[in-house]
This record gives sequence, C-alpha cells and structure tokens, in this order.
Amino acid sequence: MFRPRSPAWLLPALVLFAVGTAQAKPRQAAQDTRAKHAQKGKGTGPANKAGAAKPSAPPAEKPAKAAVPPPPPALSLQVQKATLENGLRVVMNVDRTSPTIAVAVTYDVGARNEERGRSGFAHLFEHMMFEGSANVAKGEHFKLVSGHGGALNGTTSSDRTNYFEMLPSNELPLALWLEADRMKSLDVSAENFENQRKIVQEEYRMRVSNVAYAPAQIRLGELVFQGYWPYEHDAIGSMQDLDNAQLEWVRNFHDSYYAPNLAVLSIAGDFEPDEAMQLVHRFFDTGKKQEKVLPYEPGDLPEQQAPRSAALEDSHAKSPAFFYGWAIVPNRDPDHYALEFAMSVLSDGESSRLHQKLVRDRALAQEVWGWTQDHRGPDMAGIQVKLAEGARLSDAQKATDAVLDALTRDGPTEAEMTKVRNRIEASFLFGLQSNLQRANKLGQYELFYGDARLLNGEPARYFAVTKDDIKRVLAKYIVPARRTLVEVRPTGMVDPPPKPAPPQAASPLKPIAGLKTKLLEKDRVTKTTKASSLGKEKEGGLHKPKRK
Repeated sequence: MFRPRSPAWLLPALVLFAVGTAQAKPRQAAQDTRAKHAQKGKGTGPANKAGAAKPSAPPAEKPAKAAVPPPPPALSLQVQKATLENGLRVVMNVDRTSPTIAVAVTYDVGARNEERGRSGFAHLFEHMMFEGSANVAKGEHFKLVSGHGGALNGTTSSDRTNYFEMLPSNELPLALWLEADRMKSLDVSAENFENQRKIVQEEYRMRVSNVAYAPAQIRLGELVFQGYWPYEHDAIGSMQDLDNAQLEWVRNFHDSYYAPNLAVLSIAGDFEPDEAMQLVHRFFDTGKKQEKVLPYEPGDLPEQQAPRSAALEDSHAKSPAFFYGWAIVPNRDPDHYALEFAMSVLSDGESSRLHQKLVRDRALAQEVWGWTQDHRGPDMAGIQVKLAEGARLSDAQKATDAVLDALTRDGPTEAEMTKVRNRIEASFLFGLQSNLQRANKLGQYELFYGDARLLNGEPARYFAVTKDDIKRVLAKYIVPARRTLVEVRPTGMVDPPPKPAPPQAASPLKPIAGLKTKLLEKDRVTKTTKASSLGKEKEGGLHKPKRK
C-alpha cells in the first residue's frame, strides 16, 4: 500500500490535470453544510394556531443520487526507452528540478528464484555486489559515491534485487561506470563470500531472531504460501541454508541471473538523454548476455481449503499479538486494487475501522496494521493486531472478525471511499517526487510488467474501485476458510481470565399487600436531609455523588 506524504514537493515531471484531493474537500464541505441546514429545518417552523392558514405541503424529496467518484489525477511521466544488443533495457525520465540524477539497476532475481536448501542467495548478493569488481577495489564503490556528494544502497525482495546511486548530475558517468563494472566483473571470491555470509547471518539475528513478532510474520508467510516455494520462504533466507552454502553454488547463482538481458537500467533527473545513451553504450555494451536463461516455472499456488493456524512464544514480545493472512491475486490484478482499498479502510489511520473499534472503543489493542505485499505473483493480504494490557486474544479476534463481517456486508461509506482515494492519490504521487523514487519504480514496472509507462495509468485503476468491488473481493478472498492465523504470546505468559460481566441493577421491591412498615425516627431524619437525588449518578447499581 502507498503511504501518504506532504504535498509540498510535487515533482514537475508529473503533469497533473486534476487533483482530486483539492477538489474533494470543497465538495465535502458543501455537502456537510447542506446536511446541517436540512437538520435545522426539521420541526423549527411556528406552530399552527386556530384559524391560521395552514402552510402548503413541502415538495417531495428527490432520491439521493449515488456519489460519483472524482476523476483520477492525470499522470504523464515522460519516459524514453531503449534496448542494447546484449538485452539490457534502458528507461529514462528527465526532470530538471534540481541538478541531480539517480541511477538504478533492477535485476530479475529475488528469493523466488532460489532453490530449496539454498535460500538467502539473492540477499547475499545484495551485499556481495559492494565487495569490488575488476576496476573497483573492495569498499571503493562507497568511497567514490560518497566522495562525490552522493548516496547509494541496494535492496532485495522476493521478486527482484536493485542497486542505486544518487549523485549530482555531472557525476552521471561515474554512476554508470560503477554499475557497469560490477555487472560485468563482480569479485565473487572465497574471501568475500565468507565475509558477507557472516554479515548476512548477523543481519538475520538483528532483524529476525532478536526482533519481537518478526518470527511470527515469517511463519505467517510460510503458512499462507504453503506449497508454493517462491514465496513460502522469506527473502532474508535461513541460518541453516547460509551455513550449508558452498562457494560453487553461490557463483552459479550469480552467473545465472546477474546479466544485462536480465536487468533494467533506469535513469531519472537532470541529464540529456542522448548523452546518457552514449555513456550507456560505452560502459554496458561489452557486458555478456546470459544465453541460457533459466525458465521460471513455479507452478500454481495450492488452493487453501480450510483455516490454518500456529502459535508461537516470543521472548522479545511484551504483549500478545496475532496475525491474519489470506492468499490473494497478484499485484495489478483488478481485484488487487479493491483489496488494497479494503485494507486501507480497515487499518489506515486513526479513523480506520479496526483502530476505532479495537483501539479507541474497546481498548483491546494498542496497534493495528493491514497490508498487501504486492508480489508480482500470488500475493498476500494481512492484518496484525498488537493487544492492549489485559486483553485476550480471543476477544480481539472476535472483534476483528466482526469488523470484517460488517465491511463485507455493508461496504465502506462514501466518506471512507473519499478518504482512501485522497490518501492513495497523495501517497502515489508524492511517492514519485524524487529522482530515486522514480528511477526505482520505473525500473520495477519495466521489469515486472514489460513497460515502465504503465505507471501513468495507476491512479485511474485505483479510482475505478467501487464500494461493490470492495464488498465482492472481501466476500471472495477474505473469508474464514482461506484465513491463516498466527498467535504470539510473550514467553511464559498465560492468557488473562475473561472480564466479569458488569453487575445488573437489582429489581425494585414490590410492596406486600396488607403489610405496614414503620419509619424509624433516624430514618426519617436521613430521608429528610438526603431525599434529593440531584447531583448523583448511578454506578454499578449504586448511587454515588458526582465528583466536583
């Protein structure tokens, strides 16, 4: 899901012909004003007196029209494309806002390409790619980029690996030369392999073994994608597979996937496309393509027929939590947009339904999250609920199920639809404001879907989602039979007992016929001095004075 950002820095390379966020607020304000006037008009006219003329009957109200979604923002990213003879795809987007450039290389390799027993190799090479190449010594890549006023990094996911640099625009040749050199001549030595294996294992300890709820989230993916290896294992890999890895396996993995015809080079920022292409040819033309591309044939995700569940103890967790997960359609499938909408309605912000019900109203949870993973293959929708002190997992799960059932049955309100559209619009557009963000996103779209220009059509696909779409996809995918549950308890913790039901007020006593009671003098005095019940409120069946 996209995250909203401040609209202060809308990139000039985006041509926005309509901005739904700015238009939605005045329309909503006008609707609210009309509604308030309508409420004030009810029962406020003067009462009819005898002999007074009766007012004519008010005109019949016209049925309210269904709300029409605002038009999506028109996005026009100017994209130029080329392909070298060795298969390297090049994507360029010019933006002269600032004298900077971003260069990204996105490789068509991720955890989904790993074999069983050899997990974590893609993540290992995220580190190995900075260990030096034919013309760049170990550590020099960082020194050269930072020494020329830039920054760099790399990331790994299940679906791809990417590397990128941000530099002043006059340093474009440096960025391209560095990327070309390691693409063509990475130093996959025994020394570098052993060094980076230890670093990756330490990262596993830091990000998984010693982080609360991280093992549970990995377990959720294992169960949701059970029987589908590409996504059944996490991109970070396993300690055992890293321990067993052999240098020959690692070299074969590199030779199979890190080649020009299995990569996209994207450039965004202040540069001249013709000059950039001359540099690209100069540095990348000599790269050797992979002639024997390994076919990617993962098979189908087995259909889940019944709920799955697991329970974990977590020594780093301070509060119980639970995860829900459902297998859903791949990213960019029409149903995926509706499912993203649904997750946003459920968990995006303090006005979301799960936050309102579980955090604010019932104090069952301290935090809730909802997400989609956005895989290019079968995807997952998930919900995480971190419990409040004294809350029970069973109570929080029942409350979450009730919220899901209500949204499936009734769909979102118009106010919720407007909110989600506005937040998605802002997040999407401002998620493309920097050269680096655009370079990464354009490279990913070119690699995953075959055309970076498809990015221009994304806002319209989100804005096309209707309330009925959301109800339909929830009823189809987010159902108990397809659900996976992972519960997390702090080590040694026992569930708190159920909270007792609030006491009911006692029924008033009925007088017994024929029986007379005498009022004692002291009771008469008490009744005289305390007869008034003003300033008292009923609490638990007893009358207690209000605090002043």
